[in-house]
Amino acid sequence: MNVFSQIIKKSDLGLKQIAVLVDPDRHQVSEFSILAQKLSKYPIDYFFIGGSLLSKDSLDACLAAFKNITEIPLIIFPGGIMQVNAKADALLFLSLVSGRNPELLIGKHVESVPYIIKAGLETISTAYMLIDGGNMTTAQYISNTLPIPADKPEIAALTAKAAEMLGMKIIYLDAGSGAHNSIRQETIRAVKELTNSPIIVGGGIRTANEAKEKFEAGADLIVIGNALEKDANLLQEIIKVK
Repeated sequence: MNVFSQIIKKSDLGLKQIAVLVDPDRHQVSEFSILAQKLSKYPIDYFFIGGSLLSKDSLDACLAAFKNITEIPLIIFPGGIMQVNAKADALLFLSLVSGRNPELLIGKHVESVPYIIKAGLETISTAYMLIDGGNMTTAQYISNTLPIPADKPEIAALTAKAAEMLGMKIIYLDAGSGAHNSIRQETIRAVKELTNSPIIVGGGIRTANEAKEKFEAGADLIVIGNALEKDANLLQEIIKVK
């Protein structure tokens, strides 16, 4: 079963899913195996590997370390066309539909195709939507786009529906790494009511209660990243509310 089919199957069964985001730039190469061993002990569903800006060129080493230790699917969460690697199980083929930067709607995708074909990667067509999390995040700065206002759930819902009509398979609502605020429940709920695709929610989720609220609002999969570095017990707490 490919990764997308796994996401769809669990979503259709009503099973809530958790992904842990690992940004290779936040760790030394020597730490990857230790991190993989630590995180793989938990019953999580996926690892998202990548970031908005990778400056250390350690994506390959990160994927290799995780691949050697865990059978949990490794999904590249790319911030650029060079974040393509055959060691991953799949790649989120992100189109930044919340912005109006043509390079991130289709331009960079064209450039990445030869690398993806060579790597033989499963691609998951993903409507990527930045939602205002109360501060400028790296994703917002690098993409040179404005996020959808946090208090405009109708804009988020219509944007998601348009992306779905264009054939995108997954909707990813992201407040961005290091966001002050997580995405509001009314935004998730509005998107859920208007679309039929699995919904990923990430950015700013720092407590198990927040994770529970996202699930109850309609998130099929939540992404936890920076918060784990401050609270190692958070993942165990979130698993309990799946």
